[in-house]
Amino acid sequence: MESSRALIAGLQPNPLAHPCRQRHILSLSSASWERKLKLFSTPPSPKLQRQSHLSGSNAARLPSSSLLRRDATLSDTYSDAVELANLDWDNLGFGLLPTDYMYSMKCDRGGNFSNGELQRFGNIELNPSSGVLNYGQGLFEGLKAYRKHDDSILLFRPEENALRMRMGAERMCMPAPTVDQFVEAVKATVLANKRWIPPTGKGSLYIRPLLMGTGAVLGLAPAPEYTFLIYVSPVGNYFKEGVAPISLVVEHELHRATPGGTGGVKTIGNYAAVLKAQSAAKAKGYSDVLYLDCVHKKYLEEVSSCNIFVVKGNVISTPAVKGTILPGITRKSIIDVACSQGFQVEERLVEVGELLQADEVFCTGTAVVISPVGSITYRGQRVSYVEGGFGPVAQRLYSTLTSLQMGLIEDNMNWTVQLR
Repeated sequence: MESSRALIAGLQPNPLAHPCRQRHILSLSSASWERKLKLFSTPPSPKLQRQSHLSGSNAARLPSSSLLRRDATLSDTYSDAVELANLDWDNLGFGLLPTDYMYSMKCDRGGNFSNGELQRFGNIELNPSSGVLNYGQGLFEGLKAYRKHDDSILLFRPEENALRMRMGAERMCMPAPTVDQFVEAVKATVLANKRWIPPTGKGSLYIRPLLMGTGAVLGLAPAPEYTFLIYVSPVGNYFKEGVAPISLVVEHELHRATPGGTGGVKTIGNYAAVLKAQSAAKAKGYSDVLYLDCVHKKYLEEVSSCNIFVVKGNVISTPAVKGTILPGITRKSIIDVACSQGFQVEERLVEVGELLQADEVFCTGTAVVISPVGSITYRGQRVSYVEGGFGPVAQRLYSTLTSLQMGLIEDNMNWTVQLR
């Protein structure tokens, strides 16, 4: 039986160096953080060649049977013409809808991941003394798959998620799958759940890779065993407002991250820490919370699960990635798109006072893509921006990026991976 690696039509990292971005990266720590990310790149495999899109035989369309457990058989409807799941595609929210399959791969004590397999989606067993339950030794990623009009599937920059997971694993003292293994597993999981990918323009298939210490450990130490797991769910808009402007409140007492901590990696504990402030904000009618740095308490960092951008004229500013801010893949993509469209992009310290003079503010993230900000409240003072939709800059960037992600325009960036 053909190996599951026949499914891979992966990407080589393709960092873009726009002159406008280079001139305006004003933080040395930001640059060093970018260099650190590159350390986790793996040499390109012969299997990871661009333009080798999956097409042709059924073997290139279906996960290999070697990936399937004996109790996990592909649905009879899974064929060249896949019947869509029976959902109300026009009213998808952002919540878990259980799908058919998940992917699991374990790491031995030698630090090598192997023998990954597709399993029916369902609960998993964990030892009560597992590292992830006792000491929070876990990471997650998020990316999406989109259905094109011709029924082929597009992934958006999956190798970037693989690299970010490897960087986070190093910080959390965990082994991680290689870039090849990560991308292969994502593709196999998406193809096995193809009927759950929304029709074009109705949403996307959200992909959630997890890396966690599942081995038992009582004393404080790295877990002896790790599990890499992927599950998926069809989703619509993240915020209940959809693409309508959201309202943010600036949090000046609680903080999301500290220098030297784990704010710059996608570890699970970062997100539990924002729930208190976020819950309080939503109880007051706000959509989410914008956090400040914990040292000076005046520089913007990020929203609970999104990066933040401030627009003034032709200049787009965003907080520099310096260890307390997650290096978002949508953030990185928006910077490159903005530079290619002639905007001046500055990655630097952005003071909270600059919000008062901004023309537009918007958030970016895998879940939201771009979300326009309608108002921000800081110490009781409310500043309003666009009403009823996107500002002109955010609209232009949103249209370009989503058109790339959904295959509506030519991908000159070489960011998408096509599955047929």
